[in-house]
Amino acid sequence: MGSGLLGSLAAWVAANPALAVLTLALAPPLAAVALVRLLGRREVAQPEPELQPPVEAAAEPPTPEPQPEPPRPVQLRDRLARTREALVGRLGGLLGGRSLDADALGELEALLFSADLGVRTADDLLQSVRVQASGGDAAAVQLALCDAIRAKLARVESAEPPLAGPPHVILVLGVNGSGKTTTIGKLAARHARAGRHVVLGAADTFRAAAIEQLEVWGERVGCEVVSGQAGGDPAAVAFDTLKAAVARGADVAIIDTAGRLQTQKPLMEELAKIARVIGREVEGAPHETLLVLDSNTGQNAISQARLFTEAAQVTGLALTKLDGTAKGGVIVGLADELGIPVRYVGVGEGLDDLRDFSANEFVEALFDTE
Repeated sequence: MGSGLLGSLAAWVAANPALAVLTLALAPPLAAVALVRLLGRREVAQPEPELQPPVEAAAEPPTPEPQPEPPRPVQLRDRLARTREALVGRLGGLLGGRSLDADALGELEALLFSADLGVRTADDLLQSVRVQASGGDAAAVQLALCDAIRAKLARVESAEPPLAGPPHVILVLGVNGSGKTTTIGKLAARHARAGRHVVLGAADTFRAAAIEQLEVWGERVGCEVVSGQAGGDPAAVAFDTLKAAVARGADVAIIDTAGRLQTQKPLMEELAKIARVIGREVEGAPHETLLVLDSNTGQNAISQARLFTEAAQVTGLALTKLDGTAKGGVIVGLADELGIPVRYVGVGEGLDDLRDFSANEFVEALFDTE
């Protein structure tokens, strides 16, 4: 049977030589495919690996935004630049390489009289320089002038008085435009930062704008403002202010007043009435009477101070707008002629720009000896 199969196969090859060659050529790859399929059926199917979620990179912390630098505190030296130029800066040019002789003294006298010091104060300073620096150079003259001004200012340097009351009552005076209401706002902010409860009284009823301005400051500082109708009785507003301060348990009450200077008598009568009214409501009130003066007015500030001190018992001065004026020397004249304690100087518009007055700081800034 086997031989017959082989014979048949041989006969088929002889009859189909070309097909036999093709069959022989395809036999090996077909056998390989069949073998692979056979082995594949025997392998145990393996589960496909689970897909793992991609690992997220750790989030980088956000880059902090650059913080603005805090504003640089206003320097008194900067605010006295023009005054320093007008007074001290001209000394070197006045003397040059000369010593202080009679001619130089005459020129120095003219310089001092033009510096808004006041006639009496300028003459006193000139005498001090003549005694201490006669025959000396510009440096000796400057040192003598510096010492003489320091001595005058030291006499009016005053620490903040202890609080009376409560409430501690501060009556604030000054002409319109002197910076009186702004000074009240800054003073209220100082007390508020010290943890004190402050009530403001808008007793400048002759100007509706004054009432509105004080209310703006009250909102800004966080203080209650007691006000009345424009044109109303200032003493009545002062009375209501103290009533509210006592009822609220306030530590400090600051009362604004009108700044009219038409004639002396009405001003004196009005201020005297306010003082009587608040004195009846709070024992010893007003505990402070602060006069606000604009340094830009020069010698007019001294005239205003004389008038107000006749109308009220002024206990302290606040010199405002000391922000580049060439008339800052008026503070020396005020100290010398009136002898009233200088409590504050205003060097800018910010809440922190009402500074305690220091004679040494003022002189060092004026003569640039810091």
